[in-house]
Amino acid sequence: MSIATSQTDRLGANPFVVEGPIVAGSGIPGPNFSLGATALGAKEAEWVYCKLVLASTTTLQPGQWFQWDRDYTATLLTTAAAVVGYRCGVFAGASQSPTQSGGPAQAISLAAGTYYIWLQRNGQAPAMVSTATAALVVAETTATAGLANAPASATATTKAIANVSFQAANQTFTATTVNGSPVLSALGSVSPEGGPFIGAAISGTGIPGSTTISGITYNPSGTIQSITMSANATANGTAITVTATGVLEATLMRPFLSKVN
Repeated sequence: MSIATSQTDRLGANPFVVEGPIVAGSGIPGPNFSLGATALGAKEAEWVYCKLVLASTTTLQPGQWFQWDRDYTATLLTTAAAVVGYRCGVFAGASQSPTQSGGPAQAISLAAGTYYIWLQRNGQAPAMVSTATAALVVAETTATAGLANAPASATATTKAIANVSFQAANQTFTATTVNGSPVLSALGSVSPEGGPFIGAAISGTGIPGSTTISGITYNPSGTIQSITMSANATANGTAITVTATGVLEATLMRPFLSKVN
């Protein structure tokens, strides 16, 4: 039996299967690729195959930042554990292919164990960002695992993330709301690669405070059909402007941890 050494993605958001948990004698093979293997996708997207060891149940969300060592063992990126010189990238999505009921950029909850995942290091990708200014000058780590920051000037003691830029401090798109429904439809200015993304905080007329995007539905051609919110709309609205923050479109250029700020 031959083993493939690369995969090609159709949308620029990573639908590769998360492999595991890998348990000796279970009959589940792993890893299925060589650690450090790369895969290419649309719009300059590039992923690297890494090992992930989880000590407890962990939810992987599109846009979470990871670092990996020379053995391609990945860990969630946080200031305290960041190692200057390590490569880093984002988890761009979980294991579903694009269908009418699901999409390529979904969250996934994993029990403790050993897994193998594809992490995106080049091209357009979702990125979790706690603070983003209009200048978007600096990318840096934070104390929260998997979360980056993009202030106008560096924060002391953080670790700088080189070779990443953000399209904007937030994203706006248009949608139709129905009172009592969590679904946003008739979407405008959205794309699988550019977002909005799962986990983003959203606001707009008829959208309750603290609402986030909990799901995205794609049509058979792979375009975004509708968005599911974490709360029901409180009013009917047509072509309302929705603002998304917290998970932004990033352009990755093989980022790495360059220095201590």
